[in-house]
Amino acid sequence: MSRLRRALITGARGQLGRELQARAPAGWDVAAWGSGDLDVTERAAVSKLFQHEPPELVIHTAAYTDVDAAEEQAALAQAVNCVGAANVARAAAAVQSRMIHVSTDFVFDGRQGHPYVPEDTPNPLNVYGRSKLAGEREVARITAGHALIVRTAWVYSEHGDNFVHTMLRLMRARTPLTVVADQVGTPTWARALADALWIAAERPTLQGILHWTDAGVASWYDYAVAIQEEALQLGLLTQPVPIQAVRSADFPRPARRPSYSILDKTSGWAALQGPAGHWRANLRSMLQALSHA
Repeated sequence: MSRLRRALITGARGQLGRELQARAPAGWDVAAWGSGDLDVTERAAVSKLFQHEPPELVIHTAAYTDVDAAEEQAALAQAVNCVGAANVARAAAAVQSRMIHVSTDFVFDGRQGHPYVPEDTPNPLNVYGRSKLAGEREVARITAGHALIVRTAWVYSEHGDNFVHTMLRLMRARTPLTVVADQVGTPTWARALADALWIAAERPTLQGILHWTDAGVASWYDYAVAIQEEALQLGLLTQPVPIQAVRSADFPRPARRPSYSILDKTSGWAALQGPAGHWRANLRSMLQALSHA
C-alpha cells in the first residue's frame, strides 16, 4: 500500500479552500486550517504547526479579500496577505515543504489592453492588490523562487460571499440592477481552479508564476446577465429583473479596480492540463449544483 502524502491547506473555510478539500485526489492526506484554527499572521503559531506535522505540500489560499474594506484596513490586509504569506513560506522552507501560493489579477493596473503574461510588470491600483503583490514577492524571496505562485481572477463557488450569490439575492428581491460594463476579466469557478491546483501538486518541478482562470472574457454586466439567464432556466429565479449597464465612474467604490484584468493563461494551461472550460459553461455547472443543494 502506497504512502499517503500530506498536504496542508490554509484558508480552509474560503471558497477555494473548501473546493480543494472536496476535490483532493486519492493519495493525499489533507489537513485544512481556517482562520479560526490558524492565524497566519502569528509567525510562531505557523512555525509550530509545520514543525509538529511537516506536510509535503502547502497550498496557501488564506487571504484578506475584501477589496473595498482593505482601503480602510490596509494594515490588516498587509498583515494577512503579505506577512501571513511570508510566515507560511518561512515555515514551509524550514521543513522543506513545497508551497503553492494563490494570488490575483489585481496585481495589474489594467492599462495594458491585452492579456497579461506572468512576466509583465505588476502595478496594482488598490491596497488589496499591493498587499497581494507584496505577498508574492515575499514567497518568492523566502523560497528562493521554488514556490509556485498561481494568479487567478473573479473566483466564485456555491459557498461563501461572491458576485453570483449577491446577484441572485438582489434578483430574488426583484431589485432593478445597475452593473458596471467597462471592467472586463474572467469569472473563475473555484472547483475548476481547485482541480488545476491539484494537478500542480502532482508536478513538483513547477515553480515561478503561472496564470490560471476559466476561458473567455466578460464584463461585470455580461456576468450579471449570464447569471440571470442561467438561473431562470434552472428555476433558481422565477422572473427576470432589469439590468442596466453603467460606467465605473457612475458607480464609485472605495477601491479603484483595473478596467482590463485578463490574464494570459498560455503557460498556465500548458502546465496544468488546460485549456480550462469556458466561464459561461462553468457558471452553468455551478448553478446546477446550487439548484440541487
